[in-house]
Amino acid sequence: MSAEPIGLPEALERAASALPEVADAIRPANGDPLQLARELSAGGATAVLAWLLEHEPAAGAELALAWADDPETARPVLDLDPAALPKPARKALRRALHHLRSRGVAVPESTPAATVAKLAPLEDAVDEARITALDPHGVRIAYLASARPGGGVRLFEVVFDDVHGVHEFEVFETGRSRARTFLREAARREPWPAVEAPSASVRALVARAATHQDPDRSPPRTFTEWRSRICEVPRDTATPGELCRRAHEPASEADLGPVADWVREGRVGPWPPPIDRLGGCVDRLDEIAKGTLIVSGAARSEQVDRALEEALEEVYDEAQRSRLADAFEENAYVWQQLGRAEDAVLAIAAASCLRDRDSRAQPVIREMLERLLAPALTRAREGTPEGEGAGERSPASS
Repeated sequence: MSAEPIGLPEALERAASALPEVADAIRPANGDPLQLARELSAGGATAVLAWLLEHEPAAGAELALAWADDPETARPVLDLDPAALPKPARKALRRALHHLRSRGVAVPESTPAATVAKLAPLEDAVDEARITALDPHGVRIAYLASARPGGGVRLFEVVFDDVHGVHEFEVFETGRSRARTFLREAARREPWPAVEAPSASVRALVARAATHQDPDRSPPRTFTEWRSRICEVPRDTATPGELCRRAHEPASEADLGPVADWVREGRVGPWPPPIDRLGGCVDRLDEIAKGTLIVSGAARSEQVDRALEEALEEVYDEAQRSRLADAFEENAYVWQQLGRAEDAVLAIAAASCLRDRDSRAQPVIREMLERLLAPALTRAREGTPEGEGAGERSPASS
């Protein structure tokens, strides 16, 4: 109980934290008793009122009287058992019941004691999740579906990555049939089909991305409002990629040549790091492009190769290698679900080599870097300073 009485909106926020089963029905009501009654199921409304009367008596009394004022919202008041409540709460409940009698509502002399402390069971509970692979920028989409108290389904769509955090966040309320249709369509959507994954694992993935939120880019307001409901999972909850790693022991002698080919051909990656990690590399390559001395093609190629070798360690430090390893593992989970088991095993092996700084991973990250620096590399190899015809050779214009 609060040391001092608090207002109904704040008391309801505390109730939402204490009763996570109905939190996503309490919060949208914004403290409005009538809206709250519409959002909650009958059992949920009874549980919320009982909690308030016990822990925040002043706010509980206010809500009980507000609901007793309208026959359509009086049911939770009538369903409470005074014997199951502490003395201050019983007093508040008696006032609400007296108000109902004065309005001509039949109040039972004794009320059932069966449902004060728990919600009515929810039939066919919905708690599903889907996740896509990473696009070339490292961005992916997660879908979460959960049962909505009072009926229907609440769908969440999250667009995010592990560099910038959450990009977009949408909440939809719909019927179960339409929710199932939506998820089936997401599973067929090319080129990034969404595969089924454990709900807790997908929430852990979103929670991890949220810790990397770009300080210069605020998360969507709706995500801030729902974050506690989306991201609250035990700290040791495995992401889908971690589940895939545990299911496939990394091949100790795996040939990562095919993985480097995937990157070079644009089938995966390059999953760019924060842009400021590339600035120094681009500057060095542009210095080579602007070189005033005439050098042979072989000498220029050697300069470019040396700049790339220096950049590999500069760009892909331990943290960035770990991020790429996570990306390969998360893609491995999706590929496994899509029936690409051999590709999943190779991706797990690549992730293991990246974390261990195994030399087999070197061609993979070099291909990543070459794709990221493609325009600057073209200028450096051809000796064309930026702005002097380089535009025709950029990937965006080809």
